Amino acid sequence: MQLLEAGVDTMIIAIWLGHESIESTQIYIKADLKMKENALNKTKDPKNKSLRYKPTDSLMKFLKSL
Repeated sequence: MQLLEAGVDTMIIAIWLGHESIESTQIYIKADLKMKENALNKTKDPKNKSLRYKPTDSLMKFLKSL
């Protein structure tokens, strides 16, 4: 995952792992939440600042009181 996050091509990762084809490498590659968020941010409407949910102050106050 660190190689993938660093931008190393999956074909190179497959070669390093000794896989015969890139298809056999794909089953091991799973994007973490940061990678998924980065991908979503590339597709969002530029008018929207964030896709991430921001709770209200009153909700946070309530949750902290539990």
